[in-house]
Amino acid sequence: MDFTFSDEQSLIQSQVEQFIQRDYDWETRQSFITSDLGFSADNWKTFAELGWLGISLSEESGGFGGTAIDTMIVMEEFGKGLVLEPFLETVVMSAGLIDMAGRPEQKKNILSEVVEGRMQLALAYAEPQSRFNLSDVMTEAKKEGDNFVLNGFKSVVMNGPNAHQIIVSARTSGDQRDEKGISLFLVDAESSGLSLRDYQTVDNRRASEVTLESVTVPSSSLIGEFNQGLKVLESTIDSSILAISAEAVGAMEVLYKTTVEYTKTREQFGTPIGKFQVLQHRMVDMFMEYEQCKSLLYMATMKHDESSPDAKKAISGLKYQVGNASKFIGQQAVQLHGGMGVTDELNVGHYFKRLTTIGTIFGNSDHHLKRYTAI
Repeated sequence: MDFTFSDEQSLIQSQVEQFIQRDYDWETRQSFITSDLGFSADNWKTFAELGWLGISLSEESGGFGGTAIDTMIVMEEFGKGLVLEPFLETVVMSAGLIDMAGRPEQKKNILSEVVEGRMQLALAYAEPQSRFNLSDVMTEAKKEGDNFVLNGFKSVVMNGPNAHQIIVSARTSGDQRDEKGISLFLVDAESSGLSLRDYQTVDNRRASEVTLESVTVPSSSLIGEFNQGLKVLESTIDSSILAISAEAVGAMEVLYKTTVEYTKTREQFGTPIGKFQVLQHRMVDMFMEYEQCKSLLYMATMKHDESSPDAKKAISGLKYQVGNASKFIGQQAVQLHGGMGVTDELNVGHYFKRLTTIGTIFGNSDHHLKRYTAI
């Protein structure tokens, strides 16, 4: 495997890195958290102008035909700045799903709007009882003439409060946990019968609980094949795991480097605590966990791009390691900073919260260990 970035990829990395350093300082980010949107609309327009919103979408859909490596580069830099803009939710998860399985008219009407920064999307796949089982779906979609009528409840819909369109997984046949019989629908967020309960997550993102009560959508809103939505959903989640793992790797790098710098200045008994060997060992362990995650990220992403037979196994192995490393690095960073490590004024606590959340999104370490051994 060749881990060297191309000239274009190096340029993208430098571009995103400069944006984070220039326009995403800590005080500015904190002001986004308390805004109505929870992120910056101006930054989202900038992402569109720079072409980042279309980087992972096919050229046929109006994107730039980038690979998972390109998405990884962007997400890793976003992780360093704890970027709040819903790139993962809109571009990687939702637009990526439509790009993979959508009808030509859906790609034309939806993805062009996404690439130009005029539309936000969300993917509603999780339910309270489903845990990490994508095939456990109680939300129903019944055919009535040329329409489908949806009834059910979706939990933790990331970017739900800002989404113009929501992709909903619903059962169209079979029993609650059957792998067949799941279909995907594109639903307007303003549809009659659809209601949202918005809230802020522990890592300062925005999410919603979505209730569907006799929501009527046309047959043209079906994404992909009828009753065959699970494979599309699984593929989308795998791509999203790679993206969010890249974000975690970026956050881990900042967290361990910030901790090392702090121990050089914090003194105890007249000596910088960074000179205490036991603490040096802790920081070396943090570095090793970060490097292991980065190596697994590169391997899994390249296997995914090459459509390798063991790509799914590599992705689960990556998510398992990311979950464990996020917990370890976050906890060590907080402990080495002391009580100030969990205050809102210091960025360490915010990185810890985001890493903790990433450890659970799309399946925790226990789930992916079982998946890894089962493949």
